Amino acid sequence: MTVLKSITWLGVAGALSGVLVAAMAAPVVSGAGLATKNVATTFLDLPPAPREEPLSQVTRLVDIHGRTFAQFYEANRTAVPLAKVAPVMRQAIVAIEDARFYEHGGLDVIGTLRALLTNTQAGGIRQGGSSLTQQLVKNILVESSRTDAERDRARAPSMARKISELRLALALEKKYRKDEILEKYLNIAYFGAGAHGIEAAARRFFSTTAAGLTLTQAATLAGAVRTPYSTDPSLGDAHRAKLKTRRDLVLDRMAGLSLITQEQAARAKRSRLSIKLRPEPGGCAQSEHPYFCLYVHRELMTNQVFGGTPAIRRARLANGGLVIRTSLDPVAQKAAERAIRRRVAPMDTEVAAEAMVEPGTGWIRAMAASKGFGRNPGDSKNGPRTTFNLAADVRHGGGQGLQAGSTFKVFTLATALKQGWKFGDGFDTPGALVPGDGYRDCKGRPVNAPGTTIHNASGEGEGGPHSIETGTWKSVNIFYMMLERKVGLCNVVKTARALGIRRADGTPLREVPTFTLGVNEMDPLTVAASFATFAARGRYCRPLAILEIADRDGRRTRVSPACHRVIEREVADAVNHVLEGVFDKGTMRGQGIGRPAAGKTGTNNGYTSAWFAGYTPNLAAAVSVGDIRGSYKHPLTGVQIGDEYYGSVQGASLPGPIWVDSMSAALRDTEAKGFPGPDMSRFGGGHTPGLKEAEEREEREARGGRRGGHRAHSRRPGGLFEWLLGRPDRGRGQARARREHPDAGQSRGALPRRARPDHPRASHDHPRVRRQRPHIRHQHPRPRREHRPDRVRRDRHHR
Repeated sequence: MTVLKSITWLGVAGALSGVLVAAMAAPVVSGAGLATKNVATTFLDLPPAPREEPLSQVTRLVDIHGRTFAQFYEANRTAVPLAKVAPVMRQAIVAIEDARFYEHGGLDVIGTLRALLTNTQAGGIRQGGSSLTQQLVKNILVESSRTDAERDRARAPSMARKISELRLALALEKKYRKDEILEKYLNIAYFGAGAHGIEAAARRFFSTTAAGLTLTQAATLAGAVRTPYSTDPSLGDAHRAKLKTRRDLVLDRMAGLSLITQEQAARAKRSRLSIKLRPEPGGCAQSEHPYFCLYVHRELMTNQVFGGTPAIRRARLANGGLVIRTSLDPVAQKAAERAIRRRVAPMDTEVAAEAMVEPGTGWIRAMAASKGFGRNPGDSKNGPRTTFNLAADVRHGGGQGLQAGSTFKVFTLATALKQGWKFGDGFDTPGALVPGDGYRDCKGRPVNAPGTTIHNASGEGEGGPHSIETGTWKSVNIFYMMLERKVGLCNVVKTARALGIRRADGTPLREVPTFTLGVNEMDPLTVAASFATFAARGRYCRPLAILEIADRDGRRTRVSPACHRVIEREVADAVNHVLEGVFDKGTMRGQGIGRPAAGKTGTNNGYTSAWFAGYTPNLAAAVSVGDIRGSYKHPLTGVQIGDEYYGSVQGASLPGPIWVDSMSAALRDTEAKGFPGPDMSRFGGGHTPGLKEAEEREEREARGGRRGGHRAHSRRPGGLFEWLLGRPDRGRGQARARREHPDAGQSRGALPRRARPDHPRASHDHPRVRRQRPHIRHQHPRPRREHRPDRVRRDRHHR
């Protein structure tokens, strides 16, 4: 029926109603501010159709396979075309809300007159006579309101509002076809339980889609539209009972209109509601992978490409209906989460964090931490959660970071190889070093520390000859301090910067003699991206979490990797060759992943933090461990972490095993690739005076130690203690540390906590002795920066 015919029918119906209708309608019209003689003009001289703002829709973050792992919204809505709504749903909503929808031109005259009579007699709005088009107008006005006052006017129970609504409905009927109006209505209507639009309602109520709705489900949702708050099934049994009554009313109405048979209606009415409320979490705190979500969120909120102002960016994220495809690899992500969970408990004040990056693209594949993301109960500082993204820098929601330790030695190594050092080149080192001269920062200023004495960490000896290989494999502090001086402190700093090294707090790098020992606080993502450069043969790629953004209209914006060459291929190949030896001959000896890999441990002065960063040609990762209450106040000595007791935490004793487990699982379906061999014509042929003799002497001493090892072990009090417990060794923690880290001799090892039946490593094979952990009463939410200029004088035991 056309709009003109609707208006004509209004006049005819008024005439047939006689004097009574005229008398009753007069106050209605005059109350709306209109003279009776102008009624026809009012409905013929129509305004433009109401302004339609884009509907607020859910923005989704999806992984590389398109699976949603986080979403943001102000209104839980996903708009769908009418073709993706089950036909029975279309029939149900029309039957109960506007049975003559396809017959009238926006004004259901009979229903409107009936409502006018009832409402006039009652002195207010008591009965609804609105067509679907009128209801759509009301929803459009509410949705597009910018202020509370506008929203109140759109909902006001007045005749003036109803007259205005009628006029706009007629205008809307002139603009759109019937199916277009029905599609808009189904997408804008509120169904209760936080579900806006039919697709969100189908998912929220029944864990299905709008296209998959059955007769009983469609009738339920159609019944919910009229009173979505009183029939909200999430509010309890009383509300569900009202919803069932409404559902049965819809079924009866459909049967009365011959849309279904009476038998179908009766059978459907006998069935239960079968509500399967599906959670619709919003924001990063409720995300399956909160740290990756938080990184993406901060990236969007700080990038002007996403919007000119913070307010615009927030609104676009919350209302835009975007699909943001990220670089998250669910296999790598779960591998990192599980590897951390196996060794570090959420309630531990010691925290572990890991980031994984793909070499050659910078795509972030995983971000994980030992604590859950969010606030602790009662906003307690000590608990299983944190509000900081421990795997990222401050800009992306992280804390102040942890000193990176000897992972920084790789930048000195790369600088030396770039300057022409060869494999085998080295020099004799003393047992102690005073950095009193030869160190200048990049402004040319001397930054010497004549009052500081640098010592090797235990296990490195009192000095002797070292080459760039042995100095790296054993992570010899004094060797690297001397090498840094030879190649130039500023040159090492420039190499680090070129490889993306920035402090976690965003402040300038500390250019001090102990730069090569890792005195700068870092985050795992920055370190992982830096090490990925070597795997990519010298191409640094900025860490990237967003691959593509698709808007509500299907337009796609792809984000390309931001990569550039920072070191020569041949230099990167040479670095890889040296760092592969860390697994064969160095601090990670015996902890391989069954494929070519390279990396570097990092253990800081006083065991304030521990790191491992490593990579294969396919994937790079960095793991950090430190105390969340403050690394200097709470060093990693004499601590119980997860199920293990550690006399001291070193790079190879906790971060290293986490890295090994996570990388092994992350790469399980990836074909193993090796690194290109180094150019021996350029890097071969070096020599270190006295090194060969020193190595032969060390081997003789090691053989002698092995022959007397059993007796020496049995005489130790710890060995007797284990023997009394009926255990043949001192526990896998210390055994591993002795085997894989030269510093393990000073550690008390790792005694497992009493096994818990529900813990994946629980075992009842041997009796266990539980060591009581000290009660911690205070916790700071982030590792505190406690560096002072005079700290340089104490940074000496880095591994």
